[in-house]
Amino acid sequence: MSTSHNQTASGRPLRVAPAWVGGARPAAAADHHLPVGEAVWIWSVRRYARVSLWALPVGAALYGWSTLGIAAPPGPLLLTLAAGWCCAIAMIGLAGLLAGSRTRRVALAGLLVGLAGFVMMLPLAALPAGAAPVGAGLSAGQLATAAQAAAAVAGTGWLLLGWAVFRSKLVNPADGVLLMLAAASIGAGSHAVRPLPTVGALLLLAAGMGLAWTGSRLIPPA
Repeated sequence: MSTSHNQTASGRPLRVAPAWVGGARPAAAADHHLPVGEAVWIWSVRRYARVSLWALPVGAALYGWSTLGIAAPPGPLLLTLAAGWCCAIAMIGLAGLLAGSRTRRVALAGLLVGLAGFVMMLPLAALPAGAAPVGAGLSAGQLATAAQAAAAVAGTGWLLLGWAVFRSKLVNPADGVLLMLAAASIGAGSHAVRPLPTVGALLLLAAGMGLAWTGSRLIPPA
């Protein structure tokens, strides 16, 4: 039994909206139907992007908690690692959501730069202040500079993603502005003058809530 291109494998009608692939299609291609496998793949990617955006407000809340300097369980290290993990998931989801927009290249650049910043910060997160690992070949001062550079790279990634959100015309541009403002404090690192990191976490939280709410309403639920 063959499956029609206008139906899913379960026999239900297949509804393919032009917004799934980034905008209106030419009139000459209006009668062109996507293969079922490709349409299902697009739907799965967009559904992952919508859900993963909720990791951004969670990561922002954890990051803000870690900037308060409260010495309580689970500890600042675990909070920082959990916040970075949630933010990395949100970055991937945001880039996937913008893959069909006109700013997809900027979003991809922001994703790659942001992930590079997270990779740079990961081996430095567990080091106590003023300490250097044996065999690293770097002094404590050089490691502090490396940590600041890693934070600046991660902040640049958020800045590019914020600009992509602002110019995409797909979601609320105000969320892109909040994301770019939060990128300044993220790029300054956790050692910046307080309360700059906490303010940045609040801006990131506001942007994350807006993006998650708007993204969940872009496509009808499955």
